[in-house]
Amino acid sequence: MMRLDKIYTRGGDAGETSLGDGKRVAKHSLRVTAYGTVDEANAVLGLARLQTGDEAGAMLEHIQNDLFDLGADLCRPQGEDDGGKGERKNGALRISDAQVARLEREIDAMNENLDALESFVLPGGTAASAHLHHARTVVRRAERLAVELAAVESVNGQAIAYLNRLSDHLFVMARRLNDGGKKDMLWQPGANR
Repeated sequence: MMRLDKIYTRGGDAGETSLGDGKRVAKHSLRVTAYGTVDEANAVLGLARLQTGDEAGAMLEHIQNDLFDLGADLCRPQGEDDGGKGERKNGALRISDAQVARLEREIDAMNENLDALESFVLPGGTAASAHLHHARTVVRRAERLAVELAAVESVNGQAIAYLNRLSDHLFVMARRLNDGGKKDMLWQPGANR
């Protein structure tokens, strides 16, 4: 566990911040933007949890903890001595295959009793579902940023896989919390022409 005695440090007043390896970078760098967007998604999930029951809330609690792991992963550039398989090497915490697999199992379980979709789903329905759709779009943005970062710097592939799977997870959970999809609002192409 970490301990924070003092919240402000003044270290970022000049527009720079420290990565997990101690390197100073601009606060607008792509890496900082990527893990900052993961943090934003986590905050939206906090709102969603206020609207969910125990089962969904427990899944979201695990996800919120995973998102801190993911932020730590993205905050520390991969080095040659870092396997990127979830192990801590030289202090690095990486998203693991097991975290991605857990999301896949949960998606399959939640999707089991949902009707197949015949149209795209409009964000909304219940309050929980609306927040989950919001979180899903923030996760997709975080994924795009992580992919963009991976094009120029080394990024743990499991971090990108986790984001990809998480947006699917949140979509399926949103449908499930819309009374098993019965309260889904479906897109009606060209309905307002």
